[in-house]
Amino acid sequence: MGLGFNTESSNGGGKFLPVVKFDAKSGDMIAVNREPAGDGTWEKKEVEISLPTKVVMDLEGIEIGWLNFAPTYNAVMVRGGEKMPPKPTPDHKQAVRMRVLFKEHGLREFSPTSKTLLRSIDALHDQFLEQRAANAGKMPVVTIEGTETIKVQTPQGELRFKAPRWSITGWVTPPAEMVNNTPPAPAPAPQPKPAPQPAATTAGDDDEF
Repeated sequence: MGLGFNTESSNGGGKFLPVVKFDAKSGDMIAVNREPAGDGTWEKKEVEISLPTKVVMDLEGIEIGWLNFAPTYNAVMVRGGEKMPPKPTPDHKQAVRMRVLFKEHGLREFSPTSKTLLRSIDALHDQFLEQRAANAGKMPVVTIEGTETIKVQTPQGELRFKAPRWSITGWVTPPAEMVNNTPPAPAPAPQPKPAPQPAATTAGDDDEF
């Protein structure tokens, strides 16, 4: 649980990557594309991603913070493991932001705000920290096998959500798409906490992606 989220309680800019999102209610993973329309404008097209699948995740460069999508995209982020920045407005939601690379759908931004998903990403990031030292200079390959149901008890009764069933199954040399699209550093933030001491384990060497 090293990312620094609070999931127990109820400045973007520049060039944007295409988005991939995960619906915590349906369990669908969706690639969001912008395609030219006949009238010179752009329209959004959503493509469901079939599971299981593999992705390269930039868990080293993961950011945490706050996102708001209305009236325009606004993000206030820091590096993973640093202290969460103050919440800018009541409409901002806790979020992560990281790059993920699909074979079929290319390099994308993944910016979930669901607390169920944030907990799942935090656990995946713990696995990354345990294996990082034994895989210096490489990026993790994450296999998404499917989904699992998460039950949450609330004053209104039991709620059910979906989370990815995923784990790190290999490590690869950083793909060119990741190297050539390194995101800028987020705005200055408080001093980072010491990184947890990783265990000397490995989950495979240059696993096929």
